[in-house]
Amino acid sequence: MEFEADSALLVIDMLNDFIEEGGALLVPGAKRIVPRIAEIIDGARESGVPVVYVTDSHREDDHEFRHWPPHALTGSWGGEVVKELAPRAGDYVVPKRRYSAFFGTDLDNYLREMGVKTLYLTGVLTNICVYATALDASMRNYSVKVFRDAVASLSEETDSFIFRQLEEVLQAELL
Repeated sequence: MEFEADSALLVIDMLNDFIEEGGALLVPGAKRIVPRIAEIIDGARESGVPVVYVTDSHREDDHEFRHWPPHALTGSWGGEVVKELAPRAGDYVVPKRRYSAFFGTDLDNYLREMGVKTLYLTGVLTNICVYATALDASMRNYSVKVFRDAVASLSEETDSFIFRQLEEVLQAELL
């Protein structure tokens, strides 16, 4: 697998609450992307590309729970990365409380300090956290590439729509 120089891989919200049976906001079919993301992570590590885990991490009184059931509570099983994709020493974990990995986090500073110009995206949900992160990355002049076989939402129709948005609006590359 070829990664561009000056790039980083983002693994977005691959958490027990979204992926595992018994999770608070299980995304049907999302378990299918775990092996592919593991393969991509291995390729990034072999290429020396930084692996950044972006993780929903909510307080019990989070305002997001006005719209969604409580999920990914800080320190809970549901808020942990699925065991097959667990971060390793040297990986960076960015907890977030909103959809975008950039909103209210130090992700942009971290990436700029490393000289990153291109972001590769994987994870869930394609139309929420992946898209919001892609949008914010694009607004910050990063080149965005999305592995279409390593993202998931609640339906193929949603993914198809978001893939068009990523390409047409954000000029992202689908891999």
